[in-house]
Amino acid sequence: MDYKKFGGTIYARFDKGDEVLEGILNICKKENILSAIFSGIGGCGDVTVSTLIPETNEFLPHHKEGCLLEMISINGNISANDNDEIFEHTHAMFSYLENGEVKFLGGHLTKAIVSYTAEIEIRPVQNEVIRRKQDELTEITVWNLK
Repeated sequence: MDYKKFGGTIYARFDKGDEVLEGILNICKKENILSAIFSGIGGCGDVTVSTLIPETNEFLPHHKEGCLLEMISINGNISANDNDEIFEHTHAMFSYLENGEVKFLGGHLTKAIVSYTAEIEIRPVQNEVIRRKQDELTEITVWNLK
């Protein structure tokens, strides 16, 4: 992985074998970024996305590996808790060929191992920190914009 800052934006290139979410968090820690949004594209060979099951408040994982998974889109954010610990929340969509047909896999991203490259733009929030809080209704953590 390599990255460079242009103005306030960071451009990151991930290489074969890199895990994308881990890399994004590492960049944010190194650059002391507590809040950001990010997006990108790429090619992966091992991904896990999940679907939230509202009745149980648990995620159902969907794993795919062993073929080229085109990262059509990755979108996410970085936010911090009250102790300045950072967290990512990411969704992604992938396409791949299966028996000659194009298939799609998308949802809440929990793992993406690069097989060719991934190009991610990280846009830090300027002069503010977006914090997380527990939502009493849904029992998940959400942005605290107070």
